[in-house]
Amino acid sequence: MFQRILMEVRVVQSKILSELNAINMNCFRYKIEHDFGFAPNPFHGTLSLATCKGDIRKNKNLQLGDWIVGLGSKSMGNLHHIVFAMKVEEKLTFDQYWNDARFLCKKPNLNGSLIEIYGDNVYHTDESTGKVIQENCAHSKDNGIVDEGHYKRDVEGQYVLLSKTFYYFGDHAPLIPEEFSYILNDSRNLKFWDLYGESQKIQKFVDWLASNYKYGIHGDPCNWKEYNLPKMDIYEE
Repeated sequence: MFQRILMEVRVVQSKILSELNAINMNCFRYKIEHDFGFAPNPFHGTLSLATCKGDIRKNKNLQLGDWIVGLGSKSMGNLHHIVFAMKVEEKLTFDQYWNDARFLCKKPNLNGSLIEIYGDNVYHTDESTGKVIQENCAHSKDNGIVDEGHYKRDVEGQYVLLSKTFYYFGDHAPLIPEEFSYILNDSRNLKFWDLYGESQKIQKFVDWLASNYKYGIHGDPCNWKEYNLPKMDIYEE
């Protein structure tokens, strides 16, 4: 009897927490200067943000239920377009990500397919030294030498953000409708404070995404065109 009551209390607490998160929902937006499917990595059914954007990944204001939106840029020729949007559903340390059997598929294989080459599960702690290791990956220099610039920026982020509720558009990135111009970020820096406390506006944008697109991948990474891949129309519009 007691355990049954305890379970019911936990269900109620979970619902209240979910509602509170919705009330205080944030929307972090930034411009993407290049997109190879590494940051974010949308493959294997989970979109992961494990490298770059340390100012988001370690942000004290970030909570589960918040949204992150990656926007196009002049350098990619898709300014004011949505490259991806993710609902933050899980937050792991590098070691948790590295050791989680679900994400072994995200460890890079530089002799594999493009999806394997751009695996983002690349950081973990050396137990003997306590130092975070960068495995040979898209953020390494030639022949596996650690790129100190990438290493510092990536490791400062501390966490890996994960989502199964995501829209990854890549080279099929849609233009943001005028009514959602408040989602745009024309600055070089991260934006979220301007929509702090504006959960209804954020939810309206999320509802628009949900009513027009299915969760998942809708296009190839923008910069994969550099590989001259054969064009295949396999994605949902």
